[in-house]
Amino acid sequence: MSNFYAFMDRMKFIRRWSLMRSVREENILEHSAQVAMFAHALALIENEKFGGNVNVERTVLYALYHESSEVLTGDLPTPVKYSNAAIEQSYHALEKKAVDRLLSMIPEDMQPSYALAMQPDEKSREYALVKCADKLSAYVKCLEELRSGNSEFTMAKASIEREMRERQEPSLDYFLSEYIPAFALTLDELNR
Repeated sequence: MSNFYAFMDRMKFIRRWSLMRSVREENILEHSAQVAMFAHALALIENEKFGGNVNVERTVLYALYHESSEVLTGDLPTPVKYSNAAIEQSYHALEKKAVDRLLSMIPEDMQPSYALAMQPDEKSREYALVKCADKLSAYVKCLEELRSGNSEFTMAKASIEREMRERQEPSLDYFLSEYIPAFALTLDELNR
């Protein structure tokens, strides 16, 4: 018997944005699905609009499992995680141990396939696009909260916008100009 998918199912209990008041709570399972969707889009945009050679399926796979360690570690808020190099290094090591533990729950002959998904090549183009998709997801959360009148997310939105601009990623810029404006629309406006 393997506990792996029972642990993965617990992603729905891990709350994001724990230091901030949210109008609507978000968990890492729904976040991972959104990141996978955005990563898919970014990979397709990169390949079809900018002549890239990104492995679309691998990009989506990396995105789907990018928060898997948090079923064991919880979601450490960004301001804490990156407050200094020692904390960042320690947390990265903790995430690695959590992934190793999760991989140990999978039958040994299948572990290499899961390791590919859960231990991505952090220097790959696919991983870079997942990081962009992760920022997009956070940005959409900020837009949603601000649209609901929650000014708690004002500084986070500005910070994420700055980070995305600094990346100078054509596929990300394309997504921002082509798809993000629709996130400000109401359901009736979307249906027009």
